[in-house]
Amino acid sequence: MMFRAQVRGRCQLNYINKDDSDIDRWAKEWVERADSVPPKFNNQVQTKTYEIGWRFVTNGGQDDGVIRPVMGAQGVPFYPGSSMKGAFRRVCTPSQRERYCGKQTGNGDMEPGILRFHGGYPTDERWQDKLVDIVHPQQGWQVQSSQKEGGAFALMSLYQPELRFGISSTVSLPNEEWDTIWQLWGKALTAGIGCRVSAGYGQPKTSTTKPLYQTQLKGQGIAPKLLDGSAEFRPNIFRAALRGHALRIFGGLTTADNAEKAVGQLFGDTQRDGGVVGLLTMGFETTELELGTFGTGNWKVPTYEVEGKLNWFLTQSQSDDNKKALLQLIRFLTRFAMVLGGFGRAWRRADHRLFYPQYYEGHQQKGLIGCHWLWQGNNALLADVSVRKPEHLSNFLGRVQSVASDWLKIQGYPVNSNNYANTWREAWHPEKVKVFGYLTDGDYSIAADWLHRPYRQADQSLGHTQGSIYKTSITGQMGQIGRLWHRMYPVVNLIKDDSTPSGRAPLETTNYLEFLTIFPDNSSASMDFIDFLIDHEDFKLLWPN
Repeated sequence: MMFRAQVRGRCQLNYINKDDSDIDRWAKEWVERADSVPPKFNNQVQTKTYEIGWRFVTNGGQDDGVIRPVMGAQGVPFYPGSSMKGAFRRVCTPSQRERYCGKQTGNGDMEPGILRFHGGYPTDERWQDKLVDIVHPQQGWQVQSSQKEGGAFALMSLYQPELRFGISSTVSLPNEEWDTIWQLWGKALTAGIGCRVSAGYGQPKTSTTKPLYQTQLKGQGIAPKLLDGSAEFRPNIFRAALRGHALRIFGGLTTADNAEKAVGQLFGDTQRDGGVVGLLTMGFETTELELGTFGTGNWKVPTYEVEGKLNWFLTQSQSDDNKKALLQLIRFLTRFAMVLGGFGRAWRRADHRLFYPQYYEGHQQKGLIGCHWLWQGNNALLADVSVRKPEHLSNFLGRVQSVASDWLKIQGYPVNSNNYANTWREAWHPEKVKVFGYLTDGDYSIAADWLHRPYRQADQSLGHTQGSIYKTSITGQMGQIGRLWHRMYPVVNLIKDDSTPSGRAPLETTNYLEFLTIFPDNSSASMDFIDFLIDHEDFKLLWPN
């Protein structure tokens, strides 16, 4: 199947077909023919074992349009020693690089280092589980255009494998030096190995390197399904969300081309200049995960509830000023995502199970809508909760733009809010977006009902007719993404507490900040709904103001 023309009716390894997928058949044939016993290193090789937190792949680079792991002679996937050496070199000091990996001599020849890198192999047969992975390109559809594009594409990757890596030396080394060598490899592993590292692939389950930024989150929502129908929580939802928000915010500060370049510089870009390695890579340490289902029959969907630590790491050394600017940027991008939306599927909607349960009363044949995310732990509740009242939002959003502008300027991008990506549907600019909100009394949502039913009834005496945004350009419909985000953001207050270093402690409440973020178009539905919100007794225009 690798060598057939990749066309419909002949073979399409990259094409997702739920009924009879070529890639699923390819994976089954691979597992059936592969050696079930991974190779072992000889006694001269020092080894260490690491668990990958989510997925891992090193592109074999041989198949037409399909990413699959490098495979050995007996079909067992492995991480090549040459790739291992390259990752190791990047974290060495110049003197360590010369000693361990070699150097170029004056006549142009290479003088080898003392270390030999033997690569990494799975320790057991778990690598054979959940091999078929799915990629959904979303950036263009979510930010730049309202029309759906792209689709689901297949690749082959290992799901949470345990890998044993081997290193040997041409000279005898003391244990202390071996400790240093393995510390360097742990640092290299934290930066990510293999391909798609900027999307969260190839990260260890636990990191030995201090992250640039770390916070703790808890969330629930709709889980992706693999081809076999099983559910999977995919940590790359965080990277996808922050990449999209960076594009929106940059798009309101500079030209479309500059915004795309800047996002590629931050998170990586496979399309520009032969590929760009991003400055940041992500890892998510899952502490609790529960997969379940919601609904019945054809409406039954997989769900997740998850808690964990979100880590962002630098992939390259930075000056102190650049590092400080990057820390502020990734911190405020994360806060922006939490304040106004969420992560994963249906992130533009609040979880209807929590805030609009009547939607499902007597109607289990309805799809699950929305997600819900909360900050966890005192550090996040004290530091990352930047918005505690409706009136805090304007200053917060101004801070987001200021932090993004500072980083763009450091990188040499011209910042001019009059010359921005004005053709994008969701560029974050005062001319393109409005945010309304108010403080709730409990968990009751006013706006959730408006997504499905008229927001007001016809009343000729008041001079208006019935208004609805259901299945308009505002809420969207199948094949067309909407222009509205609805968020129920948990309110966390601060109280005095002399027993803490800061003298303050977080107090979680039962109230929420209900936010509606709207990217208006010229439709009557859009204009009428904004006029309605401006006159509403609870919702107030919070940004721009």
